[in-house]
Amino acid sequence: MTTSRSTRPMGSARRPGAASSRPGARHTGPGARTGARRPPSAARPRESVTAEATKGTVWWRWVVLAGLVVVLMVTVVPTARNLARQNAEIDALRDKIVSQQQQLAELKAEEERWADPAYVEQQARQRLKYVKPGDRSYTVIDATAPQSAGPAVSVAAPRADASAPWYGQLWQSVQLADQPLSAVTAR
Repeated sequence: MTTSRSTRPMGSARRPGAASSRPGARHTGPGARTGARRPPSAARPRESVTAEATKGTVWWRWVVLAGLVVVLMVTVVPTARNLARQNAEIDALRDKIVSQQQQLAELKAEEERWADPAYVEQQARQRLKYVKPGDRSYTVIDATAPQSAGPAVSVAAPRADASAPWYGQLWQSVQLADQPLSAVTAR
């Protein structure tokens, strides 16, 4: 027993006189025309592109390209600016971390010095002028200041005459302010 296989979908049986879907197939049914073939298509002539049409399309291409560049710049420039700003902040924070680590190392060294009782005693003698019982402390007060022969006397300038008009009092105060203190005698 032999079975024939068909490539047609089920339920589509060929009817007599039905047209075939293959191009150039001959129909041999009762309603078929004899010799009715479609003539081959003629080659179409290619349209010539004019210089104006080429210039117009090139111009539009440049406009579209420029628009794309502008859109890219609008999106990329702020992002690049933010990236540069953030990198600068990161560098500043790294520098701050380095300086704080140096300061921390200095503070730890000072803390170790203060843990030593000899250093604490030295600082108490130097800063607070502490002495051990039985020791004598000498303090030199301004060793570089010259010694004067007598005490310095400062005398207030005499007051302007209260009975004078205001402009007279103003002029007297200007004259008194112009005199040095050594010229003013104490009463």
